[in-house]
Amino acid sequence: MKFKKESKTPKDSWVEMRQIVMPNHTNPQNAIFGGVLMSWIDMAAAMTATRHSERTVVTAHIDSISFKAPIKIGHHVLIKAAVNYVGRTSMEVGAKVIRENPLTGESETTTTAYLTFVALDDNGKPTEIPNLKLVTKDDKRRHQNAQKRVALRKKLINSLAK
Repeated sequence: MKFKKESKTPKDSWVEMRQIVMPNHTNPQNAIFGGVLMSWIDMAAAMTATRHSERTVVTAHIDSISFKAPIKIGHHVLIKAAVNYVGRTSMEVGAKVIRENPLTGESETTTTAYLTFVALDDNGKPTEIPNLKLVTKDDKRRHQNAQKRVALRKKLINSLAK
C-alpha cells in the first residue's frame, strides 16, 4: 500500500488561466458559448488537480456550474481554480471565472463551478493523493462548504441507487 505524500495547501496547486473570447467561441448574441467556457474551466481545474496530486487525473463529476453574466467577444477571461477538498483518491476543485474588459478595465465574476477529479496511477486505477493543509480563513471556509457538497452528492447517489 502506498502512503500519502506530504500535505499540500490550496496555494501549492492553485492555477490561474487566461483566454480571450474570439468570434469562433461565441453564439449569435456575440457571447461565449457555455460549452466553450465549460471546457476552459475543466482544463484549469484539471491542471489544479494534477498539480495537487502529481498524477494524471480525470473529471469524475461536475457538481454545479452557474452562469451569472455573459462574456462578449474581445473580453479577457480569467479562470482561477483551487483545491477545496481532498478525499482518498479524489478532490474537489472550485473555479471562478472573471471577465475583464481590456478597453475599460472593468471586471466581474461571471461563472462559478465545482468539479471532482480522481487521480490515477500508472495503470489507470485510482490512487491516493496528498491531504489538504488548510492555512487561511478562505481555505477553511471553502473546505467546509465543499464538505457539505460532498455529503449531499453521496446522499443523492445513494438515493438514486435504491
